[in-house]
Amino acid sequence: MEQFLQQLINGISLGSIYALMALGYTMVYGIIKLINFAHGDVYMLGAYIGYFCMTFLKLGFFPSLLISMIVCAILGVTIEKIAYKPLRDATRISVLITAIGVSLFLEYGTMFFVKPDPRSYPPLTGFLAESYSIGNLVIRAKQILIICITVILMVLLQFIVKKTRIGKAMRAVSLDRDAAQLMGISVDRTISFTFLIGSALAGAAGILVGIYYNSINPLMGMMPGLKAFVAAVFGGIGIIPGAMIGGYFIGLVEVMVSGYGNSMYRDAVVFAILIIILIVKPSGLLGKETREKV
Repeated sequence: MEQFLQQLINGISLGSIYALMALGYTMVYGIIKLINFAHGDVYMLGAYIGYFCMTFLKLGFFPSLLISMIVCAILGVTIEKIAYKPLRDATRISVLITAIGVSLFLEYGTMFFVKPDPRSYPPLTGFLAESYSIGNLVIRAKQILIICITVILMVLLQFIVKKTRIGKAMRAVSLDRDAAQLMGISVDRTISFTFLIGSALAGAAGILVGIYYNSINPLMGMMPGLKAFVAAVFGGIGIIPGAMIGGYFIGLVEVMVSGYGNSMYRDAVVFAILIIILIVKPSGLLGKETREKV
Protein backbone atom coordinates (compact mmCIF):
# COMPACT_ATOMS: atom_id res chain seq x y z
CA MET A 1 0.00 0.00 0.00
CA GLU A 2 2.84 2.40 0.84
CA GLN A 3 4.46 1.67 -2.51
CA PHE A 4 1.19 2.48 -4.28
CA LEU A 5 0.85 5.77 -2.38
CA GLN A 6 4.46 6.63 -3.21
CA GLN A 7 3.83 6.02 -6.91
CA LEU A 8 0.61 8.01 -6.66
CA ILE A 9 2.48 11.04 -5.30
CA ASN A 10 5.17 10.67 -7.98
CA GLY A 11 2.47 10.37 -10.66
CA ILE A 12 0.62 13.48 -9.51
CA SER A 13 3.89 15.45 -9.51
CA LEU A 14 4.77 14.36 -13.04
CA GLY A 15 1.16 14.73 -14.18
CA SER A 16 1.18 18.34 -12.99
CA ILE A 17 3.97 19.10 -15.46
CA TYR A 18 2.16 17.33 -18.31
CA ALA A 19 -1.05 19.17 -17.42
CA LEU A 20 0.64 22.59 -17.72
CA MET A 21 2.00 21.65 -21.14
CA ALA A 22 -1.29 20.12 -22.30
CA LEU A 23 -3.09 23.37 -21.45
CA GLY A 24 -0.94 25.21 -23.98
CA TYR A 25 -1.74 22.65 -26.69
CA THR A 26 -5.47 22.67 -25.99
CA MET A 27 -5.79 26.48 -25.79
CA VAL A 28 -4.07 27.06 -29.13
CA TYR A 29 -6.04 24.29 -30.81
CA GLY A 30 -9.28 25.62 -29.35
CA ILE A 31 -8.64 29.04 -30.89
CA ILE A 32 -7.07 28.37 -34.31
CA LYS A 33 -7.27 24.55 -34.67
CA LEU A 34 -3.46 24.27 -34.75
CA ILE A 35 -1.36 21.52 -33.16
CA ASN A 36 1.60 23.65 -32.08
CA PHE A 37 4.40 21.08 -32.11
CA ALA A 38 6.88 23.81 -31.15
CA HIS A 39 5.20 23.96 -27.73
CA GLY A 40 7.46 21.26 -26.28
CA ASP A 41 10.51 23.25 -27.32
CA VAL A 42 9.21 26.39 -25.61
CA TYR A 43 9.04 24.18 -22.51
CA MET A 44 12.67 23.18 -23.12
CA LEU A 45 13.71 26.83 -23.40
CA GLY A 46 11.86 27.57 -20.17
CA ALA A 47 14.04 24.97 -18.44
CA TYR A 48 17.22 26.56 -19.86
CA ILE A 49 16.13 30.08 -18.92
CA GLY A 50 15.50 28.90 -15.36
CA TYR A 51 18.89 27.16 -15.35
CA PHE A 52 20.62 30.34 -16.54
CA CYS A 53 18.87 32.49 -13.93
CA MET A 54 19.65 30.11 -11.05
CA THR A 55 23.24 29.29 -12.11
CA PHE A 56 24.68 32.48 -13.58
CA LEU A 57 22.46 35.21 -12.16
CA LYS A 58 22.30 33.44 -8.76
CA LEU A 59 18.58 34.10 -8.47
CA GLY A 60 16.27 32.06 -6.29
CA PHE A 61 13.71 29.61 -7.62
CA PHE A 62 10.68 31.91 -7.57
CA PRO A 63 12.32 34.87 -9.42
CA SER A 64 13.71 32.38 -11.94
CA LEU A 65 10.24 30.88 -12.42
CA LEU A 66 8.74 34.31 -13.08
CA ILE A 67 11.49 35.29 -15.55
CA SER A 68 11.16 31.94 -17.35
CA MET A 69 7.40 32.43 -17.75
CA ILE A 70 7.80 36.02 -19.01
CA VAL A 71 10.53 35.19 -21.55
CA CYS A 72 8.63 32.14 -22.83
CA ALA A 73 5.44 34.21 -23.11
CA ILE A 74 7.28 36.75 -25.28
CA LEU A 75 8.81 33.92 -27.32
CA GLY A 76 5.38 32.34 -27.87
CA VAL A 77 3.91 35.61 -29.17
CA THR A 78 6.97 36.11 -31.41
CA ILE A 79 6.59 32.62 -32.90
CA GLU A 80 2.91 33.27 -33.57
CA LYS A 81 3.57 36.61 -35.26
CA ILE A 82 6.46 35.39 -37.43
CA ALA A 83 5.59 31.78 -38.24
CA TYR A 84 1.83 31.29 -37.86
CA LYS A 85 0.11 34.61 -38.53
CA PRO A 86 1.16 34.79 -42.23
CA LEU A 87 -0.41 31.32 -42.66
CA ARG A 88 -3.67 32.16 -40.95
CA ASP A 89 -5.70 31.35 -44.09
CA ALA A 90 -3.42 28.61 -45.41
CA THR A 91 -4.22 24.90 -45.45
CA ARG A 92 -3.86 22.98 -42.19
CA ILE A 93 -1.05 20.82 -43.57
CA SER A 94 1.01 23.96 -44.37
CA VAL A 95 0.65 25.26 -40.82
CA LEU A 96 1.41 21.81 -39.38
CA ILE A 97 4.63 21.53 -41.40
CA THR A 98 5.57 25.05 -40.28
CA ALA A 99 5.03 24.05 -36.63
CA ILE A 100 7.38 21.07 -37.09
CA GLY A 101 9.92 23.37 -38.74
CA VAL A 102 9.74 25.85 -35.84
CA SER A 103 10.21 22.95 -33.42
CA LEU A 104 13.37 21.74 -35.17
CA PHE A 105 14.69 25.31 -35.45
CA LEU A 106 14.32 25.84 -31.69
CA GLU A 107 15.88 22.47 -30.84
CA TYR A 108 18.97 22.74 -33.01
CA GLY A 109 19.30 26.49 -32.55
CA THR A 110 19.48 25.90 -28.81
CA MET A 111 21.92 23.04 -29.36
CA PHE A 112 24.18 25.38 -31.36
CA PHE A 113 24.39 27.88 -28.50
CA VAL A 114 24.44 25.64 -25.41
CA LYS A 115 25.91 22.41 -26.92
CA PRO A 116 24.11 19.05 -26.79
CA ASP A 117 25.56 17.92 -23.46
CA PRO A 118 23.03 17.47 -20.62
CA ARG A 119 23.31 19.97 -17.79
CA SER A 120 22.59 19.39 -14.13
CA TYR A 121 20.08 21.76 -12.59
CA PRO A 122 21.29 23.64 -9.52
CA PRO A 123 20.02 21.99 -6.32
CA LEU A 124 17.26 23.68 -4.36
CA THR A 125 18.17 25.13 -0.99
CA GLY A 126 16.38 25.84 2.26
CA PHE A 127 12.97 24.33 2.89
CA LEU A 128 12.63 23.42 -0.81
CA ALA A 129 15.40 20.82 -0.36
CA GLU A 130 13.68 19.05 2.51
CA SER A 131 11.77 15.76 2.43
CA TYR A 132 9.18 14.35 4.80
CA SER A 133 8.77 10.70 5.79
CA ILE A 134 5.59 8.96 6.88
CA GLY A 135 6.68 5.40 7.52
CA ASN A 136 8.28 4.28 4.26
CA LEU A 137 6.44 7.00 2.34
CA VAL A 138 8.71 9.89 1.27
CA ILE A 139 7.28 13.21 0.15
CA ARG A 140 9.76 15.76 -1.15
CA ALA A 141 9.22 19.46 -0.71
CA LYS A 142 9.79 20.01 -4.43
CA GLN A 143 6.92 17.63 -5.21
CA ILE A 144 4.61 19.68 -3.00
CA LEU A 145 5.96 22.82 -4.68
CA ILE A 146 5.27 21.47 -8.18
CA ILE A 147 1.70 20.46 -7.30
CA CYS A 148 0.94 23.78 -5.57
CA ILE A 149 2.34 25.92 -8.40
CA THR A 150 0.40 23.88 -10.96
CA VAL A 151 -2.88 24.22 -9.06
CA ILE A 152 -2.37 27.99 -8.64
CA LEU A 153 -1.63 28.47 -12.34
CA MET A 154 -4.64 26.36 -13.33
CA VAL A 155 -6.98 28.31 -11.08
CA LEU A 156 -5.55 31.58 -12.44
CA LEU A 157 -6.06 30.34 -16.01
CA GLN A 158 -9.67 29.39 -15.30
CA PHE A 159 -10.26 32.83 -13.78
CA ILE A 160 -8.80 34.54 -16.87
CA VAL A 161 -10.86 32.43 -19.28
CA LYS A 162 -14.16 32.60 -17.37
CA LYS A 163 -14.14 36.02 -15.68
CA THR A 164 -12.07 38.48 -17.72
CA ARG A 165 -12.86 40.36 -20.91
CA ILE A 166 -9.98 38.80 -22.84
CA GLY A 167 -11.14 35.38 -21.62
CA LYS A 168 -14.60 36.02 -23.05
CA ALA A 169 -12.95 37.09 -26.31
CA MET A 170 -10.98 33.82 -26.36
CA ARG A 171 -14.16 31.80 -25.93
CA ALA A 172 -15.93 33.82 -28.62
CA VAL A 173 -13.10 33.37 -31.15
CA SER A 174 -13.01 29.66 -30.31
CA LEU A 175 -16.72 29.30 -31.10
CA ASP A 176 -16.86 31.41 -34.28
CA ARG A 177 -13.94 33.57 -35.40
CA ASP A 178 -15.87 35.47 -38.08
CA ALA A 179 -18.80 36.28 -35.81
CA ALA A 180 -16.41 37.42 -33.07
CA GLN A 181 -14.69 39.77 -35.50
CA LEU A 182 -18.05 41.22 -36.58
CA MET A 183 -18.79 41.91 -32.90
CA GLY A 184 -15.66 44.05 -32.64
CA ILE A 185 -13.29 41.51 -31.09
CA SER A 186 -9.67 41.75 -32.25
CA VAL A 187 -9.00 38.19 -33.41
CA ASP A 188 -5.27 38.76 -33.93
CA ARG A 189 -4.81 40.16 -30.43
CA THR A 190 -6.85 37.33 -28.93
CA ILE A 191 -4.77 34.68 -30.71
CA SER A 192 -1.54 36.38 -29.59
CA PHE A 193 -2.77 36.45 -26.00
CA THR A 194 -3.58 32.72 -26.22
CA PHE A 195 -0.02 31.98 -27.33
CA LEU A 196 1.26 34.24 -24.56
CA ILE A 197 -0.62 32.36 -21.83
CA GLY A 198 0.12 28.89 -23.26
CA SER A 199 3.84 29.62 -23.65
CA ALA A 200 4.07 31.05 -20.13
CA LEU A 201 2.61 27.80 -18.77
CA ALA A 202 5.12 25.83 -20.86
CA GLY A 203 7.95 27.93 -19.40
CA ALA A 204 6.72 27.16 -15.89
CA ALA A 205 6.56 23.45 -16.74
CA GLY A 206 10.14 23.61 -18.04
CA ILE A 207 11.67 24.95 -14.85
CA LEU A 208 9.54 22.59 -12.75
CA VAL A 209 10.79 19.56 -14.68
CA GLY A 210 14.32 20.89 -14.28
CA ILE A 211 14.11 20.83 -10.49
CA TYR A 212 12.24 17.50 -10.59
CA TYR A 213 14.71 15.52 -12.72
CA ASN A 214 17.79 17.73 -12.15
CA SER A 215 18.88 17.32 -15.77
CA ILE A 216 18.11 19.22 -19.00
CA ASN A 217 19.19 18.97 -22.65
CA PRO A 218 18.19 20.65 -25.95
CA LEU A 219 16.06 17.69 -27.08
CA MET A 220 14.20 17.29 -23.79
CA GLY A 221 11.00 18.86 -25.13
CA MET A 222 10.36 16.30 -27.86
CA MET A 223 8.94 13.33 -25.93
CA PRO A 224 7.21 15.29 -23.10
CA GLY A 225 5.67 17.51 -25.78
CA LEU A 226 4.18 14.49 -27.52
CA LYS A 227 2.93 13.08 -24.21
CA ALA A 228 1.31 16.41 -23.36
CA PHE A 229 -0.38 16.27 -26.76
CA VAL A 230 -1.64 12.77 -25.87
CA ALA A 231 -2.94 14.20 -22.58
CA ALA A 232 -4.78 16.97 -24.44
CA VAL A 233 -6.35 14.47 -26.86
CA PHE A 234 -7.28 12.13 -24.00
CA GLY A 235 -9.15 14.86 -22.12
CA GLY A 236 -10.68 16.39 -25.25
CA ILE A 237 -8.45 18.76 -27.18
CA GLY A 238 -9.69 22.32 -27.00
CA ILE A 239 -11.22 21.73 -23.55
CA ILE A 240 -9.23 23.17 -20.62
CA PRO A 241 -10.52 20.86 -17.83
CA GLY A 242 -9.91 17.93 -20.18
CA ALA A 243 -6.25 18.91 -20.57
CA MET A 244 -5.85 18.97 -16.77
CA ILE A 245 -7.43 15.53 -16.39
CA GLY A 246 -5.40 14.14 -19.29
CA GLY A 247 -2.13 15.47 -17.90
CA TYR A 248 -2.64 13.86 -14.51
CA PHE A 249 -3.84 10.62 -16.09
CA ILE A 250 -0.79 10.30 -18.36
CA GLY A 251 1.55 11.13 -15.47
CA LEU A 252 -0.03 8.46 -13.27
CA VAL A 253 0.02 5.85 -16.05
CA GLU A 254 3.69 6.51 -16.80
CA VAL A 255 4.73 6.24 -13.16
CA MET A 256 2.62 3.13 -12.50
CA VAL A 257 4.04 1.35 -15.55
CA SER A 258 7.57 2.21 -14.41
CA GLY A 259 6.89 1.20 -10.81
CA TYR A 260 5.00 -2.03 -11.34
CA GLY A 261 6.17 -3.08 -14.79
CA ASN A 262 9.13 -2.05 -16.92
CA SER A 263 10.17 1.57 -17.41
CA MET A 264 11.16 0.74 -21.00
CA TYR A 265 7.47 0.29 -21.86
CA ARG A 266 6.10 3.50 -20.35
CA ASP A 267 6.26 5.50 -23.60
CA ALA A 268 4.71 2.64 -25.55
CA VAL A 269 1.80 2.45 -23.10
CA VAL A 270 1.17 6.20 -23.34
CA PHE A 271 0.95 6.12 -27.13
CA ALA A 272 -1.12 2.94 -27.05
CA ILE A 273 -3.61 4.93 -24.98
CA LEU A 274 -3.64 7.60 -27.72
CA ILE A 275 -4.44 4.98 -30.36
CA ILE A 276 -7.24 3.49 -28.23
CA ILE A 277 -8.75 6.92 -27.55
CA LEU A 278 -8.69 7.83 -31.25
CA ILE A 279 -10.44 4.55 -32.09
CA VAL A 280 -13.00 4.48 -29.27
CA LYS A 281 -13.73 8.18 -28.64
CA PRO A 282 -11.83 10.50 -30.98
CA SER A 283 -13.28 13.61 -29.31
CA GLY A 284 -11.66 12.70 -25.97
CA LEU A 285 -13.01 12.16 -22.49
CA LEU A 286 -14.88 15.48 -22.20
CA GLY A 287 -15.23 16.21 -25.90
CA LYS A 288 -18.44 16.10 -27.87
CA GLU A 289 -18.85 14.55 -31.28
CA THR A 290 -19.23 17.25 -33.92
CA ARG A 291 -19.80 17.00 -37.65
CA GLU A 292 -17.30 18.87 -39.78
CA LYS A 293 -18.82 21.00 -42.55
CA VAL A 294 -17.59 20.24 -46.03
